[in-house]
Amino acid sequence: MTRSCPLSSLRIIGGRHRSRMIRFPALPGVRPTPDRVRETLFNWLGQDLTGMATLEPYAGSGVLSLEALSRGARLSVAWDAQKALAQALGETAALLGEGGLEVRCVEAKAALRQETRFFDVIFLDPPFDDNSWSWLFEACAARLKPGGWLYAEAGQPLAAPDFFELFRQGRAGQVYFHLFCRV
Repeated sequence: MTRSCPLSSLRIIGGRHRSRMIRFPALPGVRPTPDRVRETLFNWLGQDLTGMATLEPYAGSGVLSLEALSRGARLSVAWDAQKALAQALGETAALLGEGGLEVRCVEAKAALRQETRFFDVIFLDPPFDDNSWSWLFEACAARLKPGGWLYAEAGQPLAAPDFFELFRQGRAGQVYFHLFCRV
């Protein structure tokens, strides 16, 4: 793993990799989803993601993709614009023996425009100062299967966008988290 900056660590909280620690570069702006919020999210999703495909356009630490794989997802696609984060995530997947992780170093908007696959779950956690929610919701709606789930983290509460129903929402400190269902 690239050692050009300090490393942070998190643990996977469920599934076959439960309690395994992952390490990633401690870069500015990286806000990994806390354990308590991940536990809530995966309780909402039902814990078992067997056979599902997930997308994490702003991967950062990649912990949501790794949690999904740990819980049976067949494919987790993770993108991050920072090469060090994408590289660390790929190395972590290799250490865990996870062949179902597809990692790319790419900017999320450009990649969403080019993506043609459909996903069961999309984990959306853009930088809090990036206020492009309407565009992101539209792009994600085009990539989600009907009945699919869109998880969104933001610095403020979000209203249900077109093509989605709010299923659940919560708050942890300054983070508002939402689970929407594609209708």
